Amino acid sequence: MSVPSSRQRLIGLSTCLAAAVFVVPSIAADIKKVGVTVGSLGNPYYAVTDKGISDSAHALDPSVQVTAVSADYDLGKQFNQIENFIASGVNIIMLNAVDPVAIAPAVAKAKAAGIVVAGFDVAAQGADITVMTDNVKAGEEACQYIVDHLPGAKGDVIILNGPSISAIVDRVAGCKKVLKLHPDIHIMSSDQNASASREGGLAKGTGLLTRYPKIDAIFAINDPTAIGMDLAARQLHRNEFIITSVDGSPDVAVSLRTPSSLIKASAAQDPYGMAARSYQLAEGIVQGRRPPSSVVLIEPKLITSVNVTNYTPWSTAPAAVK
Repeated sequence: MSVPSSRQRLIGLSTCLAAAVFVVPSIAADIKKVGVTVGSLGNPYYAVTDKGISDSAHALDPSVQVTAVSADYDLGKQFNQIENFIASGVNIIMLNAVDPVAIAPAVAKAKAAGIVVAGFDVAAQGADITVMTDNVKAGEEACQYIVDHLPGAKGDVIILNGPSISAIVDRVAGCKKVLKLHPDIHIMSSDQNASASREGGLAKGTGLLTRYPKIDAIFAINDPTAIGMDLAARQLHRNEFIITSVDGSPDVAVSLRTPSSLIKASAAQDPYGMAARSYQLAEGIVQGRRPPSSVVLIEPKLITSVNVTNYTPWSTAPAAVK
């Protein structure tokens, strides 16, 4: 479930796309209904992606009906949601796939019904277009920070994992790629699924802190997990390690500005711009304008406790759309 082999070429394409300004086409597409299914609407990140999609759709036609549902990381539930979207006659399905490969039959069925399927944030086999962060690089950046801040590049590290969606698999792969370059860094655990949530980070973090009396650094696969991990550390009076993550969320920006927080870096994404761009490309496909590549990668930006003062998390202004 890694990114395509043409990853470097796609990064160049995404750089060009990132310079694009939010432009409303002069001729409205014949789009009446849009269905959105995401991993979990309980994650604030997906609320922002939903807004990016809705804003893009309503900028083109205020009467478009946009329906967003939460799959709760359940493949069967997401299959049913796609079936319901097909039955309701949507023109576009915006898909945050729970499983990038297993979702393929549902994607194929939607496309056979004449529906454009646009992936965002994670890969979705068979989708007409997918726009996502370069998650391998996000993992690399977050874990390079760990390497750079461990004296002598030595220490015991934990990777606090999550659901097996492509974004998380790629982040972990990027992190391990960096850490394996340093033989004196030992990965003590990388298989704990904290459900990509604050509650999961707290629960799994508490268990890991109880199991390991000394830890030097933790890579959490997203910001809610990192915040839960930080809370577990405070409850158990542990402060000997640093935490890094991926997202660049408003909540983690607050943590990065707080000296007592163990969270020191997060590879920031642009969920609003990512989802909005995916919708714009999907709308173009409906009108017969197919992009040159079916995958667009967006570069992450590492936000730290040092540069966070100049960072505005997850802008939802139209000008921020890429």
